[in-house]
Amino acid sequence: MPSWFDILEIPITAASPIDENGVLKAVQNVHAMIDKEIAAGTNPENIFICGFSQGGALTLASVLLYPKTLGGGAVFSGWVPLSSKIVERITPDARKTPFLWSHGIADRTVLFEAGQAGPSFLQQAGISCEFKAYPSLGHSISIEELQSLESWIKTRFKSSS
Repeated sequence: MPSWFDILEIPITAASPIDENGVLKAVQNVHAMIDKEIAAGTNPENIFICGFSQGGALTLASVLLYPKTLGGGAVFSGWVPLSSKIVERITPDARKTPFLWSHGIADRTVLFEAGQAGPSFLQQAGISCEFKAYPSLGHSISIEELQSLESWIKTRFKSSS
């Protein structure tokens, strides 16, 4: 199955091994997409990177390592795919990008403990993160999460006027 980087074990826990080199290669691809949008005239603070599962893990890495402040990063059922030493590479502007993190407590693919590690990682790095837990949600996205995302983006979106 195509993927952004190698997943070395399932279920994913907070202590699962990571393919950091693969993650960093995938981050370059996401950064190229962001750069293209900015070159086309999009305000970086109107760019929101969102992802589910592996895409959520990539969202976290891509937003943290992007040198500018973006509108936000939203992680759904994701995990931290980087070692703690990566915090040294986060620019002051990138630290201003807020995160929304959602995770189902009943997730058996990316365990809830792996999801909970993300907001703690961000807060220790001085990055704003709003965390939402969904009690009966497994490894999927719910309507409630999407409604929360919509509201979260609307409060952060910069109007062009």
